[in-house]
Amino acid sequence: MAINASQLRANIYRLLDQVLQSGIPLEIERKGQRLLIVPEKKRSKLDNLVERADLIKGDPDDLVELDWSDAWSPDPCT
Repeated sequence: MAINASQLRANIYRLLDQVLQSGIPLEIERKGQRLLIVPEKKRSKLDNLVERADLIKGDPDDLVELDWSDAWSPDPCT
């Protein structure tokens, strides 16, 4: 999607931040020609991942070996 110079002028900081965040070039149409604003370094798709504190990190096979015998009770009310 191309924007015109007036749209760029009105939203330049937001648009520049969007290009930096997404890595997607911005097309600007000016006097019948197209210009591109492109980040110098291409972002990795992995850079967009958000760290989640509630996830288990490590080897899933370690979960199989967990000893729950001290926490388990045959009576569900205890």
